[in-house]
Amino acid sequence: MTQEGTSPAGPDQPLEIAWIGTGVMGASMASHLLAAGHRLRVSTRTRSRAQALLDRGARWCSTPADAAEGADLAISIVGLPEDVEAVHLGPRGTLAAQRPPRRIIDMTTSSPALAVRLAEVARARGVGSLDAPVSGGDVGARQATLSIMVGGERIDFDAVKPVLARMGRTIVLQGPAGRGQHAKMVNQILIAGTMMGLCEGLRYAERAGLDAATVLESVSVGAAGSWSLQNLAPRILRGDFAPGFRIDHFLKDLRIALEEANRLGLDLPALALARRLYEVALAQGLGDRGTHGLHLTLGATGGSSSVPEP
Repeated sequence: MTQEGTSPAGPDQPLEIAWIGTGVMGASMASHLLAAGHRLRVSTRTRSRAQALLDRGARWCSTPADAAEGADLAISIVGLPEDVEAVHLGPRGTLAAQRPPRRIIDMTTSSPALAVRLAEVARARGVGSLDAPVSGGDVGARQATLSIMVGGERIDFDAVKPVLARMGRTIVLQGPAGRGQHAKMVNQILIAGTMMGLCEGLRYAERAGLDAATVLESVSVGAAGSWSLQNLAPRILRGDFAPGFRIDHFLKDLRIALEEANRLGLDLPALALARRLYEVALAQGLGDRGTHGLHLTLGATGGSSSVPEP
């Protein structure tokens, strides 16, 4: 059971929110909550990355436990499953607070099994827990148009949906704890296949002597159209490989997806190929580039990448 049932405040009332993680997406997402009038307590590994939020009135806390002390919500969006574990289950994590938050929401793309364990530990402390990974990249984070895939109990979902609505446009409860992460794995599998096709399509256009920007006018609105084609293909053509979502983090997601697929008895060869290609990109030093940096690995000028055999 979660603490005292439903929402700790109405949708128009300010909440005390602990926010952990101010990366490419997290900083923008937190800024929408500040704009909505919520009171933020921010904890990150590098204080300077939270400075813009602090300048707007957020309060700095040195640990997740300090930020979460007596808060209505504790929200995290960090890098890796081990970061999620430390932020919430570690000795200075949110659930180590003397007065833990009423609910925690982890918006990191992480392991479904970890989401289930986090929910179990939280429940033992009377705390509601939701896994709520997001899709939409840096653009969706800035524009508050993210798709948010949620796992957890309905009572907790209904209570926090007004807060999630400040950051996203499509907010769907997928089922019990861990199901939000499973839904995000579906999302990442789809993106992996799309990104390979996008990069190879642009390679073909270049080799065939086509003007890639002109080709995009036709294909981006046809049956091949996708978010990635509309938002990332133009960045590739500009030579802009700054991350909306980093290759090293995406590779982490693909590895989780393959682990889950193996556990479910699934053979997903396209996903396995995508993982190998992104491992090559990582080995080439492209880990801090956006996922569309795969174009560099596949050879923007027609070169070939060396893809290891499975």
